[in-house]
Amino acid sequence: MKINQLFSLKDQNAIVTGGYGILGSAMCLGLAMSGARVGVLGRSILKCDKVVELIRSHGGAAIGLEADVLDEDALNMAKQIYENEFGAVNILVNCAGGNMPGATIPPEKNFFDLDITDFDKVVRLNLTGTVLPTQIFSQSMANVSKGVIINISSMTAFRPISRVGGYSAAKSAVTNFTEWLAIEMAGKFGSGIRVNAIAPGFFLTDQNRSLLTNPDESLTSRGQQILENTPFKRFGEPEELVGTLIWLCSPASKFITGVTIPVDGGFNAYSGV
Repeated sequence: MKINQLFSLKDQNAIVTGGYGILGSAMCLGLAMSGARVGVLGRSILKCDKVVELIRSHGGAAIGLEADVLDEDALNMAKQIYENEFGAVNILVNCAGGNMPGATIPPEKNFFDLDITDFDKVVRLNLTGTVLPTQIFSQSMANVSKGVIINISSMTAFRPISRVGGYSAAKSAVTNFTEWLAIEMAGKFGSGIRVNAIAPGFFLTDQNRSLLTNPDESLTSRGQQILENTPFKRFGEPEELVGTLIWLCSPASKFITGVTIPVDGGFNAYSGV
């Protein structure tokens, strides 16, 4: 196989949940530019369509899909709309996720202040919001014993990070689910279905920007602490996730399953000394 074919996603059908977020939209565009027909899935069709317009302006193929990752009926409807447009899904990227204030423990509070309702919501969004779309969109993969599932994990799955207790628990579970599902799919449907995860390091997004940077774009104390423990001494750029994503979705990684790849500027490898 030629090297350009090894990393090609030509004629592949991909859906990205959380597809209009800063990281999700970069992944959508990257998949499309590698040849995939992309379903941009999220709760706001207007925001989905903005990413679709961007992809089409670059010559790619895409469609917006409105659905909450915890709404089974909406996900099934999105699947039908996508299949009517492009055919069966063979790549799924579970990028939807997030955190909530009540599931975090800021310095002035402690574990006993944890809001268990928000904790449950964070676990549902990140874990169930990965499991349910996978159950729905991977059915067509199981039918033909071929497909790729990519989950988005986090640095918090490798080591506990202060404050974000609920998010850490949920993303650790996503990594465990990735490993479990890789074995389950291979055992029941063969080696044609692969399940892997990407663990981004620290990227500036709409959700964490105010925690890591001040209004003048200088670093907060937390942002400074993170970069002090990142050998590259900077935050990641969304486009820097795309290479790993394409590799994991392409024939170049067809003997790889059940792994979580850090894209983190060395954060996970650094001991602090």
